[in-house]
Amino acid sequence: MPDQAKLRTYAELAVRTGANVQKGQKLTISAPVECAFFVELLAEEAFAAGASDVEVFWNFQKLNRLRYKNVPVEVLTKIPQYLIDQKNDAARKGAALISVSAEDPTVYRDVEPGVLQAYTVAAEKAFKEYYDTVLDDLQWTVVSVPSPAWTKAVFPDDPDGEEKLWEAVFKAVRLDEGDPVARWREHTESIRRHAEELNKRRFVALHYQNNLGTDLTVGLRDTHVWCGGASVSKCGVPFNANMPTEEVFTSPDRGNVNGVLKSSMPLCYNGVLIKDMVLTFRDGGVVSASASEGEETLRRLLDIDEGARRLGEVALVQHSSPISRMGILFYNTLYDENASCHFALGKGFEECVKGGADMTAEEKLAAGVNDSLIHVDFMVGTADMSITGITAEGERVPVFVNGEWAI
Repeated sequence: MPDQAKLRTYAELAVRTGANVQKGQKLTISAPVECAFFVELLAEEAFAAGASDVEVFWNFQKLNRLRYKNVPVEVLTKIPQYLIDQKNDAARKGAALISVSAEDPTVYRDVEPGVLQAYTVAAEKAFKEYYDTVLDDLQWTVVSVPSPAWTKAVFPDDPDGEEKLWEAVFKAVRLDEGDPVARWREHTESIRRHAEELNKRRFVALHYQNNLGTDLTVGLRDTHVWCGGASVSKCGVPFNANMPTEEVFTSPDRGNVNGVLKSSMPLCYNGVLIKDMVLTFRDGGVVSASASEGEETLRRLLDIDEGARRLGEVALVQHSSPISRMGILFYNTLYDENASCHFALGKGFEECVKGGADMTAEEKLAAGVNDSLIHVDFMVGTADMSITGITAEGERVPVFVNGEWAI
């Protein structure tokens, strides 16, 4: 276990800089049971910030695995109404969310993929109102703390693995850089400046190429907006959705993505590793997909709904980011996505289109923003990645050269 003072500082950072819990606001926490010690600290810091209440949604992966292997799928997929009502009630009342990501990346490797898929679809449908409300209207953040299973995946057979993972987590969220709140303010301002520069350029497309074989053109609508750093809720409260974060991102034109895209890191989805993913896009949709490992899970992911075959996010992260420089494969999307340029299959962001907050679901689709039950990030960045911005006049402008910002 790390130094308690530093751990409490981390909890305070998550509450006040991440979710930015307001006085009189309720906080919901989603966390694995193994992280109860950190949830307690989060709750203490939330009440110190003036939270009206703290409610926890626990996740117990080992129990989940037993249920997936023993409970009939028709029972698993009947999500109890009281669970749906519990979450919807919190969101409707404006509760902020802190999600603690510390899962075992391989816990479900021996579970029938069809069962996982069926439950995932049922849960995404059941909790769609909750997640849409939180993601579009409220403050939320995702943080991580080492769990025994996650530590074992990252540092197998290393007796010092837990200490090393804690050190990496604290470094990634800038707890080792003096005043972490001030450092986060400076860091998010730097990210915002990159987003501002991209918004000035008004590119109509980005062309990705690297030696892995990625050769992809991603269309951008003229109403697209690049975001990064701190976000703002519908009530005007700033928050940081991911801690750590290194990305500048937008939602691409869901109907205008063409070419071949190859992953550069494994994707852990539902406890299954998907390695060496190759996706071929035509007119926005995936028309072929393969993987050296986890291919069945990948195919099931793409078949969740029509939007699962389309991109909801394009995110730019320089290869020399602090997380990339650690040289650690975290098997945790929160960390791995901030070491690499990445995309997300599925739902796009209303903040990434002008006027998106006031659009209906149909209007967002018409504006090119993808919709889906899922939002799954996967990594594509490499040290030799080139990204070229294409203007409406056909000019080609280097955006990334050898994995680094060029503008």
